[in-house]
Amino acid sequence: MDHFSLETRRRLLGMFVASLLSVPAVCQTAVFGPDAYPADPSTTVVAMPSFDVSAFQAGAFNKDASTPSIALDKEHQHGVVRRSVSRTLEDQKEIYKAPFKLSNLRWDALVLAPTTVFLATDRHIENNLPGGHYTFYQNTSDIAIGGLAATLAGVWMYGIKGDHPHARETGNLALETLVNTFLIYAPMQYIAARQRPGEGNGHGDFWEHHAINTSFPGGHAMFTWAMATVVAQEYPKPWVQVLNYTAAFTVTMTRFLGRDHWASDMWVGSALGVAMGTHVFHAHCDPELSASCMRHHQKMLKRKANLAKSALYAWPNAKPTEDYASGRPISQ
Repeated sequence: MDHFSLETRRRLLGMFVASLLSVPAVCQTAVFGPDAYPADPSTTVVAMPSFDVSAFQAGAFNKDASTPSIALDKEHQHGVVRRSVSRTLEDQKEIYKAPFKLSNLRWDALVLAPTTVFLATDRHIENNLPGGHYTFYQNTSDIAIGGLAATLAGVWMYGIKGDHPHARETGNLALETLVNTFLIYAPMQYIAARQRPGEGNGHGDFWEHHAINTSFPGGHAMFTWAMATVVAQEYPKPWVQVLNYTAAFTVTMTRFLGRDHWASDMWVGSALGVAMGTHVFHAHCDPELSASCMRHHQKMLKRKANLAKSALYAWPNAKPTEDYASGRPISQ
């Protein structure tokens, strides 16, 4: 009996504890509110998981958010590269065609005639140059070309960092000019293979130098005059032109007096540099940014209008192209 009573008490105690533990569960499922809104037995309520944004690490979503912008940036960069390569190739085609155009024959004569004279008198001129001070000439040349290049780089950065389209165009066109100049300079150096003063027999023979860094044409003069021409065209103020052309002339003369080149080398290098800078500027400048570009643009439009009135306009290949314009409409 006592054993039975003990066993019965244990079972009753267990049932009591179980009933106490079941109270919270009943309270969680109880419906609070008036009986007028009975629960729909056909409706199944699904508990949604909790979502705590603070549980994620900082920057967890940056990669996904930046993916479209990165793709757009890469596409834009590829587009810029393609346009730059295409424009450079077009420039090269026009530059190689330029000497054979009828409108440029007078310029061909102005370059070729002095070149012939210099080639015939190179040795005589070289033998009568003052001697010494070679280090001074070299340093002066380096300072002049370095100062011009640094100024252009500063103008370019100024245009890129801020909203200064004219400065940005100046830097862009100067860079394009240097690229086009190099693509003309390198083949000429390799093909001419001319010996510098003091090399070989001292006669400045062509096709004898077995390296790329040869004497003809003068590279320092070519690149400096190309840069100076772009800046002087972009900012056609007298003091700007004087500073730029003085720097180019200084580089040309000091390289010549330092006996790095013959007279004909410097003449051809200077002429080609001016031609490179002028071509790139006229081909790609914006007439709304530079007065010099506006004058050239209006001159080309007038020439086109006069040609349209001529009977020659009906001839094949007589119509001028639009290569000289930047493509931006001019305000009236």
